[in-house]
Amino acid sequence: MGRRFFIPSMPATPHHYTSDSTTAQARGTAEPEGFIPPTPGNRAIMTRCENRQTHEITVLRANCPDCPNHPPSWSSRPPARPPALPVGLAGWLFDPGSLTQRLRRSCLDRFRVHVLHQGWARPGRDETSALGLRLDAWTWTREVQLLCGERPWVFARTLIPAATLRGRGRRLTRLGSRPLGQVLFADPKVRRGPVEIARIVAGQHLHQRAFAGFAEPPDAIWGRRSVFWIDGRCPLLVCEIFLPALPVSPALVDRTGFPS
Repeated sequence: MGRRFFIPSMPATPHHYTSDSTTAQARGTAEPEGFIPPTPGNRAIMTRCENRQTHEITVLRANCPDCPNHPPSWSSRPPARPPALPVGLAGWLFDPGSLTQRLRRSCLDRFRVHVLHQGWARPGRDETSALGLRLDAWTWTREVQLLCGERPWVFARTLIPAATLRGRGRRLTRLGSRPLGQVLFADPKVRRGPVEIARIVAGQHLHQRAFAGFAEPPDAIWGRRSVFWIDGRCPLLVCEIFLPALPVSPALVDRTGFPS
């Protein structure tokens, strides 16, 4: 159910608490066995112990999208609370068209794809959930950088379940340096699901993958993801992380209605 520890006797009846209301009280006596992390969204139940002047706390859930050991919090809407989207980035995140085409239009230098990794790998828990897979599933995983000249603008991570590769999706393992978007958006039998965005912080797995080899990666970055469906039944997950070198123009408004 969760981690358990004890603090000195307080209320006489069971209570539910968030981390903000209990952390300060728990730190002094419970830290050797663990305490409720001081992060928004934690949940715990406190019950009085028989024959003891203590209360037992059990952490039920910890929901901290900005914590390194938690996956990003994906949403199909812009954030309603801080941290807000950087000015000019929303148009890129919510653009319903081909990112490859938009990058090519924006790049005055040579646009190219640099393949970082491809092969079978275990997806993260939030990725298996998005694809409707078992937690022990493997996916064909492709990670690339989309560059303008020598500047990486986007890190892209694609996960393709084995079932998708049994049909027409098999060709996606032989892309080489061709952009995935060029193939997907040219296929009339490919449908794109809703776009989800997230703020990805240092220490999270996706942040580590996107900035592997970078000398000074930022503390946080924004990205988006979508599930694409081939022939209506074969999914693949495409995640795109917008890197600091990507230029944005706050003076323009694109067809999505967001600043671009």
